[in-house]
Amino acid sequence: MSHQIENSRGLRSQLKDSVPVAGLCPQAGPYGVQDTLRRGFSSVKNELLPSHPLELSEKNFQLNQDKLNFTTLRNIQGLHAPLKLQMEYRAARQIQRLPFLPSSNLALDTLRGTDETIGFEDILNDPAQCELMGEPHIMTEYKLGLL
Repeated sequence: MSHQIENSRGLRSQLKDSVPVAGLCPQAGPYGVQDTLRRGFSSVKNELLPSHPLELSEKNFQLNQDKLNFTTLRNIQGLHAPLKLQMEYRAARQIQRLPFLPSSNLALDTLRGTDETIGFEDILNDPAQCELMGEPHIMTEYKLGLL
């Protein structure tokens, strides 16, 4: 138990040391002020420390699951199979709708095999209840870097 506490303290100190003072507001706009309308409210505490030891594990769950699947696939079928699957994942991630329309990422869900499962994000991540609303032309120009 004490080893786990030491690891969490070490992780917290590493996270505190890795965030520069100027980087407390990394999403600042052109005038040095955070763009609250586009990015929402920020919390310095959430950017510095994980609030629970399992938070980092849960944030990286899909990444860890993909690594495990790629390792298993490599051991069974060889090096070409995970490389091909990673290339397909990358292509499926690039398929997006316009910035003001929600994207379902159905192709990526199908590749991962999660298209038939109902999860937390399927019920509580409803695009109709999304707080991100705005002018379509401005949002597209912002996404393309024209503003």
